[in-house]
Amino acid sequence: MTRPTGSLLLAIDQGTSATKAVLIDAHAQIVDRGSAPLERTYPQPGWVEQSAEDIWTSLRTAVAACLDGREPADVAGIGLSTQRESLLLWERANHRPLGPMISWQDQRTAADCARLRETGADELVRTVSGLPLDPMFSALKARWLLDRYDPDRVRGRHGELCLGTVDSWLLTRLGGDHVIEVGNAARTQLLDVRRRTWDPRLLDLFGVPAEVLPTVLPSQGPFGQARGLAPLPDGVPIAAVMGDSHAALFAHAGWRRGQVKATYGTGSSVMGVVEPSVAVPEGLTLTIGWDANGAAYALEGNIRSSGATLSWLASCIETTPEALAETAADTSSGLHLVPAFSGLGAPWWDDEAVGLLTGLTFATRVPHIARAALESIAFQVEDVVAAVERDAGPVQTLLADGGPTSNRVLMQLQADTSGRVVERATARDLSALGVAHLAGLTLGMWDWKELEGLDRDRQVFRPAQDEATRTRRIAAWHDAVSRSRFRPARPVKVASA
Repeated sequence: MTRPTGSLLLAIDQGTSATKAVLIDAHAQIVDRGSAPLERTYPQPGWVEQSAEDIWTSLRTAVAACLDGREPADVAGIGLSTQRESLLLWERANHRPLGPMISWQDQRTAADCARLRETGADELVRTVSGLPLDPMFSALKARWLLDRYDPDRVRGRHGELCLGTVDSWLLTRLGGDHVIEVGNAARTQLLDVRRRTWDPRLLDLFGVPAEVLPTVLPSQGPFGQARGLAPLPDGVPIAAVMGDSHAALFAHAGWRRGQVKATYGTGSSVMGVVEPSVAVPEGLTLTIGWDANGAAYALEGNIRSSGATLSWLASCIETTPEALAETAADTSSGLHLVPAFSGLGAPWWDDEAVGLLTGLTFATRVPHIARAALESIAFQVEDVVAAVERDAGPVQTLLADGGPTSNRVLMQLQADTSGRVVERATARDLSALGVAHLAGLTLGMWDWKELEGLDRDRQVFRPAQDEATRTRRIAAWHDAVSRSRFRPARPVKVASA
């Protein structure tokens, strides 16, 4: 690709609760922003859906807001970062979505997961895809959508339907072919994670015709040129695509071995780059962080509810997450909130776990519950970091990013809970920044050496709690998690006389 004439990059971060757009200058600094909120719907308990058309509209709205007052011709290229395991089905000819987009948070396929585990399919799925059988991933969402909109798979096999993750959908709407970036493909549970190709055994297991799936591309494409993204002129190249958590790791210079980052958002992703030969450990996943002249593999643990926990509690008492965090007490007074609203993710992977509050007394007040909500985030992150450490070696420093990290209490709590130094990225929108870094690399605006040398400002939080207290707190948390995962005995039917 020839060196661009424009001086700016447009990075789009399509997330669960909002789509953000940022402009990055030739020094890899953010110079402007725009955003558009997104809604989720909950049609049944455990179901979480979004509108594909709303996502497309939010992207266009965020871009227009970001470029307001700017010269669109200055944009040299586009980077796209997206939420990952969410899945949708659409008609190839007219891009009309069939049904909702099923969110990564959705749990409607939990019973299907349980049935497949009983058949022993979990070993094949984990070995080939690097992922455990869990409703979070895309494969059973694919089967659910196809069962309802193409039950005999005739339209799918004839090439009339497209199945894809959010990046695939947006690339299609931007005027491209039916393609998917390899890191996002690695989250579908249909990809052979080491061969980086769709696996026939997994397609057969989940009932997905190969004809509905997109072509897998490296993170630098080629993805073609964007159209219909006013006020940008048609023809601006899409230079990089990444999953949001992967992009955040890239922004941290996550290609350096031995680093582990935690992205705090609606849920949380804890991720660190490893050798591709690593065995897939219990409780974690093996994924492809990015493919830029070679695939970078990573161990990851996914937490389903972190920032979402604060949002839920805030809505219950009719306040904002920020105000809620400000009211948190200095201690939870023995209270624990286990946010298993849709089961527990890593390292437990228990979709039957239930959300609960333990330790309630007559002295419990809202500030104690707010503190327990904050602590639940720190405890969950540390559980995953500890699992990464067991399989990938010591982790002295945790790199942190995402909206909730602006809360200093949470970051100090994370350091105290983990017993590790926490370095919080001071730059906002790290997912957008990371995919912009890769897009600039693709376009020749900078090289690897220049990326390596970027100044990445961080605020440091050091543990201030003694080891005995930390150990006692974690043990009490694990006791609460055990209660969340308890399976009560089924009632025994008593025969009538």
